[in-house]
Amino acid sequence: MEGMQKAVKWYPPSYDIRVEHVPIPKVQHPDDVIVKVQLAGLCGSDLHIYRGHEDVDAELICGHEFVGTVVEMGGSFGSHAQQRPELYRTLRLGDKVVSPFTVSCGECHFCRVGFTCRCMHSVLFGIPALPGGQAQYVRVPKAGGTLFKVESVTAASKDGSVSCLADSSLLLLADILPTGVFAALQVLQHAKTSPMLTASPYPFGGFDRILTLAIVGLGPVGVCAAVSLLDMLSGIQQTKDVQYRVVAIDPNESRRAKMTKIAEAIGASRKSFAVADIPQAKRTVSEWTSGIGCNAILEVVGNNSALELAYGLVRPFGSVSSVGVHQEPPLPFMGRDLYNKNISFDFGRCPVRAMLPIASKILAKYQAVFGSIGEKISLIERVVSLEDAPKSYELFDKGKCGKILFDPWK
Repeated sequence: MEGMQKAVKWYPPSYDIRVEHVPIPKVQHPDDVIVKVQLAGLCGSDLHIYRGHEDVDAELICGHEFVGTVVEMGGSFGSHAQQRPELYRTLRLGDKVVSPFTVSCGECHFCRVGFTCRCMHSVLFGIPALPGGQAQYVRVPKAGGTLFKVESVTAASKDGSVSCLADSSLLLLADILPTGVFAALQVLQHAKTSPMLTASPYPFGGFDRILTLAIVGLGPVGVCAAVSLLDMLSGIQQTKDVQYRVVAIDPNESRRAKMTKIAEAIGASRKSFAVADIPQAKRTVSEWTSGIGCNAILEVVGNNSALELAYGLVRPFGSVSSVGVHQEPPLPFMGRDLYNKNISFDFGRCPVRAMLPIASKILAKYQAVFGSIGEKISLIERVVSLEDAPKSYELFDKGKCGKILFDPWK
């Protein structure tokens, strides 16, 4: 393909977003695919580069969330691609695809065991080395191990059809919904949570059948984490007769209001789910637990104030699942602090492909939240043109808007 395209570009050192015409990307390697972008997302992680926190000193095309159609493929694709990931044999021009926010080959040790975000060939979209998806076209390296067809997630919808899943909601599978699932799964599968899920003495379980959990941060990822956690806890309650209480925390009033409306819409009980600012959350956790703290915390902000709050809320022998992207400042506690409370911290990036089966089911089940746009309970607030990117970044950075998608052809 030849010609020029529109793209959202960031310039160093910070807060400089421009919409420019740049060359349409070309296949550079036989494993590459070129995707015509239908929708791209503005993610909280984009703000780290926007604010100049990522030590990036070169201009770049922004964005790591996109859904689109395949318009060009490298020579690795076709029936001859034996003993390689299936998509090398089955992908066709015109297929609608979603891309995780990082490249994964599907063939190395980490990909084979499901830790796809740490693939030996992993590269993040939206950095100088790999132009991002806030553009009309994007190049996807190792595409046979990275992309997934939209049809591969439709089995989770109520009737198995693509039409049941809004295109806008499919984009959420690129990052924030699987990341929310990952945050929830890490605390519910943790060895230190097992005493509340079983009836055997530690280290195999215990007799306290009440789980008390907190979510720190109610931006788009926090909402995804909350919906995912409540869905999983509902299933656990039915199968294991375990009671649970969750407090969702954010200092931003509009985010709390949105989360409250969503919780009501999906049937969360006010007795087991509370939305609070920081002082209220501390009081609630103290009242619920007689002062001992939460079993586990989902930290989805990615800064030291959120970590300090998580440390303060979690009980001894608790765990913290931190999926926020942290920056330069050292952690606000020492090894001794963790030792003194027997706290386990899990940091890191979500392996999107491994989370896809669970995330797809949650996406289909809660289309009222994930599939609608601009409604009171919609996660996605609006769809705008690429020309609106500078203002959208500014509003999102100041917490004055929710999830925004870009239509590159608008």
